Amino acid sequence: MTHSRRAFVRNAALLPAALAGSAALRSSPAPKLAHVPEQLTVLFQGDSITDAGRDRERTQANDFGHTGTGYVLLASAALLGTYPETELTSYNRGVSGNKVYQLAERWQEEALDLQPDVISILIGVNDFWHMLNGKYDGTVDVYRTDLKNLLQRTKDELPDVKFMLGEPFIIRGGKAVEDARWANEFPAYQEAAREVADEFDTGWVPYQRVFDDALEEAPAAYWGADGVHPSLAGSYRMAQAWMETFDKLW
Repeated sequence: MTHSRRAFVRNAALLPAALAGSAALRSSPAPKLAHVPEQLTVLFQGDSITDAGRDRERTQANDFGHTGTGYVLLASAALLGTYPETELTSYNRGVSGNKVYQLAERWQEEALDLQPDVISILIGVNDFWHMLNGKYDGTVDVYRTDLKNLLQRTKDELPDVKFMLGEPFIIRGGKAVEDARWANEFPAYQEAAREVADEFDTGWVPYQRVFDDALEEAPAAYWGADGVHPSLAGSYRMAQAWMETFDKLW
């Protein structure tokens, strides 16, 4: 029996269960949280993982071109589809290549002025990566301090804002993260981000665990070939984790 024949038989055997599962999804709406506000503005901020090729000329909320093609698109779609009774506004202001200090440089116009209720931040890979390639002279202490200052500045102006911090991550085995320093030194940046999250009592999206678990199912190339930028499948897993954390905010 050929491989394709075996796959066909296996998939055929699974089909009734899959159909039953999809029917259940159609007949039973996803559970919704009672305390999500009637109006909500959510801002996604970060680097290229958040940017994901968004059209920066299109700045309107809830817009395909503005949202990009990564986890922000999938998370925003999940928000809008799950909470149609809420007047939801979702912005993506991620910029490829950014480090924390570059978020701070544009924070007034591209964060505070939007008056968000929830700010989701995923930042840190470039703070380390650009140090490795000689384009930046930052340290983990600089990263921690810059991130703390950014959150405190935001709290001072928007005292009721809720934060979600995404754990900076790598997809182990990716071609861009083969340098041993990723394994040996990058975890300090992850720990620093977690310290800031704990200090400010933010939502925490454990992306490293998400991808470590995913690697048990498929190789690194499936989730993001370079080990930094997720594939469509990787973006889906990120959006799932993001939604789980968002739900816990309320």
